Amino acid sequence: MAANPDATARALHCLLEGCSIRSTERLTGLNRNTIMRLLIVAGERSTRLMDSKMRGLKPRYLQCDEIWTFVQKKQKRADRNDSLIGDQWVFVAIDAETKLVPSFVVGKRTNAITLAFLRDLRSRLADTRFQLTTDGFHFYQLGVEDVFGGNADFAQLVKLFGDFGQGPDARYSPPRITEVISKVRNGRPDPKHISTSFVERQNLTMRMQMRRFTRLTLGFSKKLSHLKAAINLHFAYYNFCRVHSSLRVTPAMEAGLTDHAWSIGELLNA
Repeated sequence: MAANPDATARALHCLLEGCSIRSTERLTGLNRNTIMRLLIVAGERSTRLMDSKMRGLKPRYLQCDEIWTFVQKKQKRADRNDSLIGDQWVFVAIDAETKLVPSFVVGKRTNAITLAFLRDLRSRLADTRFQLTTDGFHFYQLGVEDVFGGNADFAQLVKLFGDFGQGPDARYSPPRITEVISKVRNGRPDPKHISTSFVERQNLTMRMQMRRFTRLTLGFSKKLSHLKAAINLHFAYYNFCRVHSSLRVTPAMEAGLTDHAWSIGELLNA
């Protein structure tokens, strides 16, 4: 870390609040290379924290979704066999009650990455039954059965989209949802809790709090390692430091993992 803990905390706070690397450089006076080194170190420490704390969890209702971004260039301009650049997806799981994010994985939207995500999620849960809702991504259907067996009441929400509409602003607007189909895949999930609303709201939080996810800008990631570091730091901060607006405590406090909201310094030194 940087010699000055206050400068380190300021730089990381800027990144966590959606500033770009160059904006953070102007705001803090630190060199951009120093800021990127801080990000890598903070990401590594955040990974260790999440791996040690997110164990034996007992959620009742989990929601999973994926959010898109890219590294260096869009997939249509990238080598299809290069896993380090082009389109990248962040697979995210959230506890619908505590808003805790116990697991996330970054990679291509493939069967292998989907299974890696589900296995990572499984490793963090206690051996108790829970309800799981995902979007309609087809690799979940067999993946959940392979990883969780019959231990999850599993449902998928399949969304059908219409056209993008007409007019000059249509290309910047999401397509219109025409129908949402709920499909029970395993067990007896409670229909009232078949939802992906909370994980989709978390996707919005990611786009707002990480500059790398802002569309149509130059703030995109240039290296996969830095993207992963930023995501690791984001979720550690989200779980342990940031007070959730509806809970009035942090997700980690609501889940019983800690009794207070952590500071950046505490997060990095845990």
